[in-house]
Amino acid sequence: MIAIVLRALKIPLILLVAVMAIGAGALYYIDFTLQVANVRLARQQGLLRDARARLQKVGEERETIVRYLDNYLNLQRLGFIGDEQRVNWLGGLRIANRETQLYGVNYQISAQQPYPYAAELDPGPLELYQSVMKISLGLLHEGDLMRFLGTLARQGLGVFAVNQCSLEHLVSGGGNQPNLRAECELAWITLRPKAVEDKKS
Repeated sequence: MIAIVLRALKIPLILLVAVMAIGAGALYYIDFTLQVANVRLARQQGLLRDARARLQKVGEERETIVRYLDNYLNLQRLGFIGDEQRVNWLGGLRIANRETQLYGVNYQISAQQPYPYAAELDPGPLELYQSVMKISLGLLHEGDLMRFLGTLARQGLGVFAVNQCSLEHLVSGGGNQPNLRAECELAWITLRPKAVEDKKS
C-alpha cells in the first residue's frame, strides 16, 4: 500500500523539487540583479553629485568673475596686471619732470624679478614681479621730491613702491640751479598668473 502511494507521489515530488530549485534560482537571480542595480544606482548617484558639484563650482567662479571683472580690467588698464610697461614708465618720468619743473631725471632699470615680499601678500595662483628703477634728479627743496612722486603716481601708469630715497646738498651757483640731488629706488610691481609649466609641476 505504501509502495503504491510512494509511486503515485513520485512525479509530484519530482515536480515539487524542480519548482523549489527553479524558485531558489529565481530568488538568487533577483537578488544578484538587485545588487548589480544598487551598485549602478550608487555609481550614477555619485556621478550626479560630482556633476552638481562641478556645476555649482562653475556658477561660483562665474559669479566671482562677474563681481571682480571691472576691478580686474581697471588694474589691467593701470598696468598692474600683465606685462611690465617700461615705455609708459619712462614717459611718466618725463611728464612728472616737466609738470614739476625740475632739472631732468636720470634712470636705470634692472631686469624683472620675483617680488621679494610676495609671500606676505599671499597672491594665490598669481605671481608678483618687480622691476627696480633707480632715479636721480635735482631739486630746489625737499618738497619737490614729494611733488614729483605724487605726479608720477597720479598718471596711472603702473604700481610702484618707493624702496628708499636719499638727499644730497649741492653747492649751488645761484640762479635757477638745484640745491639738492635725490637718489631714489622705485620698485615697479606687476601681477601675472603663474606660468602653465608651474601649474603642471
